[in-house]
Amino acid sequence: MIEAVERAFRAESGRVLASLIRHLGGDFQRAEDALQDAFAVALATWPRDGVPARPGAWLTVAARRKAIDRLRHEHVQADRVRLLERLMELDAGASGDAEEPQEPEGSPTLVIDDRLRLVFTCCHPALAPPARVALTLRMLGGLSTAEIARAFLVEEAAMAQRLVRAKRKIAGARIPYRVPRDEDLPDRLGGVLSVVYLVFNEGWTASAGDDLVRTDLCAEALRLGRLLVALMPDDAETRGLLALMLLHDARRPARLDARGRYVSLGDQDRSRWDAGQTEEGRALLASALRLRRPGPYQLQAAISAVHADANDSADTDWHQIAALYATLACVAPSPVVEVNRAAALGLAGDHVRGLAVLDRVAGDDRLLAYAPLHAARAELLRRAGDARGADAAYAAAIACCANAVERRELERRRRRAGEEVVAARPT
Repeated sequence: MIEAVERAFRAESGRVLASLIRHLGGDFQRAEDALQDAFAVALATWPRDGVPARPGAWLTVAARRKAIDRLRHEHVQADRVRLLERLMELDAGASGDAEEPQEPEGSPTLVIDDRLRLVFTCCHPALAPPARVALTLRMLGGLSTAEIARAFLVEEAAMAQRLVRAKRKIAGARIPYRVPRDEDLPDRLGGVLSVVYLVFNEGWTASAGDDLVRTDLCAEALRLGRLLVALMPDDAETRGLLALMLLHDARRPARLDARGRYVSLGDQDRSRWDAGQTEEGRALLASALRLRRPGPYQLQAAISAVHADANDSADTDWHQIAALYATLACVAPSPVVEVNRAAALGLAGDHVRGLAVLDRVAGDDRLLAYAPLHAARAELLRRAGDARGADAAYAAAIACCANAVERRELERRRRRAGEEVVAARPT
């Protein structure tokens, strides 16, 4: 039953919290407290009464009740109490779905959605860029502080302080809880796209836990991506990001075998890729490129499209992928991009250049505990015939990996590399 509550938290917390924040006048802390109270009630009652048919609606109602209790106890914000009580009256006797008041006519934006409001609030220019992304991952995605710290390659304590400061900044600066006016959207869009991308990345490969993929986060990122394209239909990078996520998500059915084991991109059965998502992603990328405003998301989507164009790993144009990563490194410099470029160079047959690229970023302190760096080095060293170095690099990757599925795959690759060395010895 605890697992059921945890699943509900992962799947529903972002939506419930976004709605609570709106009805509490943008009060992040009270909304979080009410949500935590609601989950405590779920832990106490679901084992006895069973999991509700609509956990999200149940949690929304429970959280509103807890918010009302807290506000009454504090004797503040009588208008908020009245609004929440009115919402509770609407819920009474209904099917369990939490009804929401409609946006008034003449809204200044094309798309209205509580979670979209939350993203734009967290990405307000008054907040530093890293704080914007971290806060949205915490509030919208329901990620733990530790998970967000791993995504940012920083210590958990430092991330906790960043989140506290960001919420205080929103309260102190009275940042409005809304989607900006249409004329203000272009200046606010970059931070929002970064958030959506990181939400998808955490869903695509969970930074910790027993599951490789968090489908709830992937679905939420895709949903937000579609809303943003509707909001900004002529923005090339918005289209590029949605194309990138679709092309990646199309591969999701093939990433695990029947026994739940990791299947690398090169070994995946491409007939299991979602053809509809692949074609939609290709079409979005083509429409973005026609706007002639290239950017990082379009470049990454182009890399994914090269994978989608190949019948298998051997048929993949790894030289083109390495070249696209080199361009991406110029447009949006990042040690993570360089790690991916190094891996592509190795698959293109140039493990010497690949190792040289890794050597240039290996001194970056942010990558000391970054498992993909060590895994890429292990593969390149294996291809270069350095068995001892490959084994040490695999050991480092395994030690850094917090995801159980990925860790088992790294252990398998390490064993395979050792078996290859034994098989190559003269008898």
